[in-house]
Amino acid sequence: MGLYIFVMVLIIVASVLQVLIVLVQNSKGGGLAAGLTGTGQAMGIRKTADFLEKATWTLAVSILVLTLFAAAAIPTETKEARSRIQTQINQAVNTDALPVLPNPNSQNPDPK
Repeated sequence: MGLYIFVMVLIIVASVLQVLIVLVQNSKGGGLAAGLTGTGQAMGIRKTADFLEKATWTLAVSILVLTLFAAAAIPTETKEARSRIQTQINQAVNTDALPVLPNPNSQNPDPK
């Protein structure tokens, strides 16, 4: 159970980061890089766009892998828990308390 919760927290964090990175990007190539106009900067326009694109793809792949891992790590019921539920169901239904309904096929009145 603890591993499943940990993986789900990682998926949520990666999803929030993915949303933030996509919002920083501009569909026309601007975004975060639009304010950087100097040509001699270490993180120029092209490098910023490359970083954001790589971060987007990396987070997308990590969300996919974490989701598959979470599906495999889903906690399952134990045999003991299933048998306790079945015992409660069996004790809850009392066959003597059920009403006996008449069978319509056994009472065939002759219409004549």
